[in-house]
Amino acid sequence: MIDFHCHLDLFANPQAAVSEVEAAGIYLLSVTTTPKAYAGTKALSASSKRIRTALGLHPQLVRDRHGEVDLFCELVGGTSYVGEVGLDGSSDHAGSLPLQREVLSRILRSCAASGGKIMSLHSRHASGELLELLQRHPGSGIPVFHWFSGPLGDLGRAVEMGAWFSVGLPMLQSERAGALIARIPRDRLLTETDAPFASTRDGLYPTSALRTTMAEIARHWKCDADEVRRGLLRNLTRLAEEKRKGAIIKRTIASRREATSLS
Repeated sequence: MIDFHCHLDLFANPQAAVSEVEAAGIYLLSVTTTPKAYAGTKALSASSKRIRTALGLHPQLVRDRHGEVDLFCELVGGTSYVGEVGLDGSSDHAGSLPLQREVLSRILRSCAASGGKIMSLHSRHASGELLELLQRHPGSGIPVFHWFSGPLGDLGRAVEMGAWFSVGLPMLQSERAGALIARIPRDRLLTETDAPFASTRDGLYPTSALRTTMAEIARHWKCDADEVRRGLLRNLTRLAEEKRKGAIIKRTIASRREATSLS
C-alpha cells in the first residue's frame, strides 16, 4: 500500500505510527510543515526502507514562519522530496497570498537549482495560481497535487502539464469524486491519508483507510482492488524512475556544458 502524504511527526505517538506503517508494509511519504521540523521528522524513520521524509513549509504557516525559507533553501539539496508546500487561498489565509507566492517562488527556484524534486503540493482555493507558478519554474520537479479540490478546468491544466495526484478517502467520498477520478490519468495516481488530520478518528495510523481508498478507486475504475494495488505500486516505481532520469539528464547537460567550456 502507498501513503504519499502523511504527517508522521504530528501523531500523538509518532513512533507507534511508524511501527504500524512498517508492520503493514506501507510505502509512505512523511511530509513536514516547517523546515525546522525536518531533521526530527526524518529521525523518526531513520531505519525504515519504506518511509521517505519531505522538506516542507506549509502555506498556512507562511505568515508566521516565512523566515524559515532560508533554512529550506539550505536543506533542500539533501532530499529528493519536498512537501507540504503550495498556496492556500481559503478565507483564513487569503490575506497572506502575496507572501505565500513570494515564498513558494523561492522554494521552486531552490528546487530547480538542486536538480528538481518530487513535490507534494497544497492547492486549496488557489490551484490556478499554483499552476501559473509551476509553469514559471518548469525545472522545479514533478508536481504531485495532494487532495486536489479545485475547478475541473484547473485539473485538466495540471494533467496537461504532466502533474500527478494523491487521493485519500475524504476526497473520494465527496460529491465530485467521480468527476475528479475520471479526469486523473490512472498512471499518475497515488493514494494518501493526510493523517492525522484526515482518514483517522482515533489518532492511530489509519491502515484500514488505505484499503478502503483502494476499494473506492476500484469502484470508480470498475475493477478489483488487487488491480488497483498493483497499478499504484507500478505508478510509485515509475515516479521514482522519472525523477532519477530527470537527474541523469540534468547531469549530462551539465557535463556537456563543462566539456564545451574547457574545449
